[in-house]
Amino acid sequence: MATGDSGFTAAGLRTLRDVLARHVDSGKIPGLVALVGRGEETHVEAIGTMRHDGGAPMRRDTVFRMASTSKPVTVAAAMVLLDECRLRLDDPVDPWLPELADRRVLKRPDGPLEDTVPARRPITVRDLLTSTFGLGTDFELLHAPISAATFERTDYSVASGPAPEPDEWMRRLGELPLSYQPGQRWQYDLSHEVLGVLVSRVTGRPLETFLRERVLDPLGMEDTGFHVPADKIDRLPPLYGPDPRTGEFLVWDEAAGGRSSRPPAFQGAGGGLVSTVDDYHAYFRMLLDHGMHGTERILSRPAVELMTTNRLTPEQEAARSALARNAVNVSFGQGQQGGWGFGMAVRTYRGDYAPLGQFGWDGGTGTSAYADPENGITGILLTQVGLTTAAPAQLIHDFWTTVYQAVDA
Repeated sequence: MATGDSGFTAAGLRTLRDVLARHVDSGKIPGLVALVGRGEETHVEAIGTMRHDGGAPMRRDTVFRMASTSKPVTVAAAMVLLDECRLRLDDPVDPWLPELADRRVLKRPDGPLEDTVPARRPITVRDLLTSTFGLGTDFELLHAPISAATFERTDYSVASGPAPEPDEWMRRLGELPLSYQPGQRWQYDLSHEVLGVLVSRVTGRPLETFLRERVLDPLGMEDTGFHVPADKIDRLPPLYGPDPRTGEFLVWDEAAGGRSSRPPAFQGAGGGLVSTVDDYHAYFRMLLDHGMHGTERILSRPAVELMTTNRLTPEQEAARSALARNAVNVSFGQGQQGGWGFGMAVRTYRGDYAPLGQFGWDGGTGTSAYADPENGITGILLTQVGLTTAAPAQLIHDFWTTVYQAVDA
């Protein structure tokens, strides 16, 4: 591969490969696929195998479960609706999501579910886009009644069984009070699932149908969706959740016959996508190009700017940073660098090798995707190992540390 002012150094890329290979050789990461891009140059590493006990090798077109790294992509569907004035940032969501109308809010976030006051205002589109609508993952409320009630009604993870249809999911969500007033506090994850239902109801079509028509197909993201078709299932590795005590590889989800092998009843915008490194590179490159893909505009420049710059107040940003800080044993600094735009993290201070302004996110299945406007870099790292042990988070950390050393300034 050529190097120069627009790419990476040969020595840096060798170091990158050596560090990635070391993680696979440790036996804690069966395999990985990584892509770094800068300008017109891309470099891909596929190392290891699909299964922990061997089998088919990882390939550039291996399909992975993206988990929360889905958020930066699925949010684009809502941004298309904002561009077309079919949604407005400060529209109340009540006309489309009547389950969230006339909200009650807990008097104390950690208090009993029946001790509530009326919401001061309706939930808005902006609240969903910024993860501040009043419910979500919050480490300060882990043992509060609202957390258990929210998990019971809305979780559809591997351990909890399949999700219901969107209307039933929304009905269950509507039974809950909010833990905070709309717009008050950043809380993780749940808002993106609601946002996916909102897009579906505004467009009158499934989320994936609209996302594919307006974003995925124009970008050539043919391997991205909410399940893996039968003719591609051999490209999907099993998903492992290693035992936190012993490190033994436990299968969370198999490929053939697993959750990702069939269309889900609920297309989870917060974590349901499957994809490849090249598909994600196309998407993040579009964001770096201010919404353009070649000569075709996917999103307006202002929409991309809203997505990729911090939208949180200092108080909200503190709550966001606390999420990663309190999970440092499985994050190793990832996600701790400050802000949040629409659907993704945005670095507002420098805490490691990456500069301010880098945007993207990580996933609980051992995935990471970011772009850096200052250096023109995209980076995607995909594995099949969940964050139940330190190993995949350490791998993500080391990937980004070596990517920035490889930049040919």
